[in-house]
Amino acid sequence: MPTDVIMPQMGESIFEGTITKWLKKTGDRVEKDEPLFEISTDKVDAEIPSPVAGILTEIKIAEGTTVQINTVVAVVTDEQEIGTRDERSAVASPAGAPKVPQSAPPAPLAAPQVPQLAPPQVVQGGTDVVMPQMGESIFEGTITKWLKKAGDFVEKDEPLFEISTDKVDAEIPAPIAGILTEIKIPEGATVQINTVVAIIGGSASGASAPEPLSMAPQAASPSIPAALPVHLGQTRRLRSSPLVRRIAQENNLDLAHIPGTGSAGRITKDDILRYLGTRGPGSTTPKSATPTVPQSAPQAPLAPPQVAQVAQVVPLTKMRAIIAQRMVESMQIAPHVHVVYKIDMTRIVRLRERERAAFEQRHGVKLTYMPFIAAAAVQALTKFPIVNASLLDNSIHYHPNIHLGIAVALEWGLIVPVVRQAEQQSFAALARAVADLAGRARAKKLMPNEVGGSTFTLTNSGVFGDEFGTPIINQPESAILAIGTLRKEPVVLTDAEGNDTIAIRSMQHFCLGFDHRLIDGADSGKFMSELKKTLETWDRPIG
Repeated sequence: MPTDVIMPQMGESIFEGTITKWLKKTGDRVEKDEPLFEISTDKVDAEIPSPVAGILTEIKIAEGTTVQINTVVAVVTDEQEIGTRDERSAVASPAGAPKVPQSAPPAPLAAPQVPQLAPPQVVQGGTDVVMPQMGESIFEGTITKWLKKAGDFVEKDEPLFEISTDKVDAEIPAPIAGILTEIKIPEGATVQINTVVAIIGGSASGASAPEPLSMAPQAASPSIPAALPVHLGQTRRLRSSPLVRRIAQENNLDLAHIPGTGSAGRITKDDILRYLGTRGPGSTTPKSATPTVPQSAPQAPLAPPQVAQVAQVVPLTKMRAIIAQRMVESMQIAPHVHVVYKIDMTRIVRLRERERAAFEQRHGVKLTYMPFIAAAAVQALTKFPIVNASLLDNSIHYHPNIHLGIAVALEWGLIVPVVRQAEQQSFAALARAVADLAGRARAKKLMPNEVGGSTFTLTNSGVFGDEFGTPIINQPESAILAIGTLRKEPVVLTDAEGNDTIAIRSMQHFCLGFDHRLIDGADSGKFMSELKKTLETWDRPIG
């Protein structure tokens, strides 16, 4: 039966794409997952595979056209149905009515059955290791590091490689035990979900996997010559889309001179267009002239500035790029207001010092200040639910539960795992959850459903010595609480009879950032007063 091929959604905020090139023509036979056409969106250039095997019977959208996601752009029809249709047509019209796929008979055209983003198959048997789907809205992932090399033995569930997606960095375990016989996708490459990235088991044949890996992206698109510099050597592995490589070839550009700002140094369409706008076409040495040493020698004095320019550009990681995007979006969406309270934490400090050893022995986690603050915040949110609400579609959405986000600083960025139904957790359960999520975030063991969906966030910049910070709201939440450093200070205390004394107290600043479209100053003041009262007069058991 005919199968519609649609313009895919390449990310949550992507609603359209431009077809830049058809890799097949009407009548061609295509294999399932064989690259069918190229698209360009605001965020990514990509090759889109065929959803089924069959004959490309219709191309509905021409090259260069921009269409909405889920638009039908082509039709692929099963070969058996075409054969049946042809037989019926021959019986009904002996004179020879035209058959739909005139070019279908030359089945040998299907010869280049190259798996998407992978070199030719070099392993017989074995188990495919695929790029996993790390959430409903995740369609691709970047391999940031291989933890094993070809030829290594791996245990089942042993970490095999690390990936980075829009939502989470994670270690991916081996699906079975065996020998890692082939690595198909190199570090730094971004591929679609379900792409085969490695093989475990089977018997290797031919050259070892690492050698052809750097050519894998070009192998998936043989019709587009790759403008790769021959003098690059081992200094930098170029990563770019077919569209970028075509622009480079058409304008006689050497991609080695163009800094990439995409994931793992990937050269994006914006990078090459920006370079063209600054330098113009043909401003780098033509590819054909590069191998000639005498011709390149006079240009040697120009080389140091170019090397320095590349060295000064540090590409954003996928996580860093997403953080940057989210921060800008939040500041554009919400009018931020901040209010700062200084809270006397002396009672909490003394309780923690007294109970920390016994608590750790009973519950297996260290007793930190975070569960005290989390429990106090949950109590305040329960009393003032507007601070836990969201403004969506010009309506106030009061969330039925408190999903508490805990910002965790990583060496490579920031992530916000979530304690779900925090209002139903005991103090000990909150302490265990916070410790568990923070530990697994740093070890790249979080799952996507443990990252999104928070309704209120705590961020503890005080661990780095900050007095207080003015945090940016984690959309679509309406408030975020920043925790400052804990310090001993001289404080004036007044007793019941009005007598003043000076005492050394443990003081801490708390800053509430809130969306003024939804939360008024009075609401923020009530929330912070409740938080202050709970922490300064703590009388709850900690288990």
